[in-house]
Amino acid sequence: MTLRLKINLIVAALALLFVAAVVSLQVTNMRASVAEETVAANRVAAQLLNRTAWLYAAQGTPAMLAFLQGVGRVRSNEITLLDASGAELYRSPPSPYKAGRDAPDWFERLVAPQPSVQSIEFPDGKLVVRANASRAVLDAWDSLRQLVIGSALLLVLISVLVFWQVGRAVRPFGKIVDALNRMQGGRFDSALPALPGREAAAIGAAFNRMVGELQTHIETERRAVRAETQLSDSRELSRWIDQHVEQERHLIARELHDELGQSVIAMRSVALSIAQRLAATDSHNAQAARVIAEEASRLYDAMHGIIPRLTPLVLDSFGLDEALDDLAERTRRSHPGVALELQIDLAGAALPNATALALYRAAQEGISNALAHGQAQRLALTVATRDGRVELELRDDGRGLPPGGAPRSGHYGLRWLDERVQGLNGSVQIEETPPRGVTLRVSVPLAAATAAATAAPA
Repeated sequence: MTLRLKINLIVAALALLFVAAVVSLQVTNMRASVAEETVAANRVAAQLLNRTAWLYAAQGTPAMLAFLQGVGRVRSNEITLLDASGAELYRSPPSPYKAGRDAPDWFERLVAPQPSVQSIEFPDGKLVVRANASRAVLDAWDSLRQLVIGSALLLVLISVLVFWQVGRAVRPFGKIVDALNRMQGGRFDSALPALPGREAAAIGAAFNRMVGELQTHIETERRAVRAETQLSDSRELSRWIDQHVEQERHLIARELHDELGQSVIAMRSVALSIAQRLAATDSHNAQAARVIAEEASRLYDAMHGIIPRLTPLVLDSFGLDEALDDLAERTRRSHPGVALELQIDLAGAALPNATALALYRAAQEGISNALAHGQAQRLALTVATRDGRVELELRDDGRGLPPGGAPRSGHYGLRWLDERVQGLNGSVQIEETPPRGVTLRVSVPLAAATAAATAAPA
């Protein structure tokens, strides 16, 4: 059912109720009016006849009969003359008013009052005056019929006018529906012209504003998708670069350890051998050989200090436990005044190389920042598996975070660490540790880390 038809039906129903109420009031008034007229006419006729009938009754029944025939029809009354035996001598003639017509029986029963009968008795007969409301009821019926016909015509006219006016009022809704259908079909640039009517104009203006906002949001969403795609590509490129950098660092560390390390050891051995041979004959050259041996030894020590920074070879050979032990031991040797506690509980979990390397780099970066920027004296490093995740936590008693809670500008190592951990579907958190210090938390899901390591390019 359309809105136009609903409004038209509502108006028609209200008009019908109004007409019904008017007709009901009119019928009530008609009943009162007919009753008043009929009863009053019956009483007046009875009183007049009562006074006059005795005069003519004294002259005999023929005189009474002549009198009644001369009176004729009395409105709203039927007069009957009966003799002493009850035989009818006279009945008033029918009314010529609207002769041959009568109101419907149901309407007469509805409007007509209770029958009123007045009897006037005299020595040789009786005069009966009976109220007759048929003409008054017929007048009421004719008035009611005119009222109903006029109301019906008026109702039809009102319905037609309302249907036409509502049709004009809702005509802009079709344009609104067409515009919405176009938007549903993907045409988000649909706009409505100026619509007639205050409500339609307001809806059209709101629709056009919505279209403008929608286009803005769509463009923003497109830009966000492009930015997200570019960011994803940048992260993929960054991970690819990191992997290749790690591979190159691993190769360099292997070359330093296997090739250059062996050469430096050989140089030291040759220099010591020369120094021993020339110790008795040529002290000057023997001293030069010992200097070469010492420099080769320092070079070897420096090279072994560089290798762990390039890549933890012990991580490949012995796993994350030994690599972190080696990192902690080297930290204690290089910083004698720093206390570093280490707790590792991996519960036998086999970590992928990418996960183990990310956790090692997190520990390495966290210790370096705590010592260099936080001036920490006590550090506690904990690595454990929990609920399908491997978690690393590093606490220190340093100076804490700078004002604002963010790491100092230039901490690219933490940014690089965050991107690396996010590539393994993990998370990095840095927060203050009351009363002083900083806590670094790194969490990586084992399953996601394994999948990421497997999908990573070689």
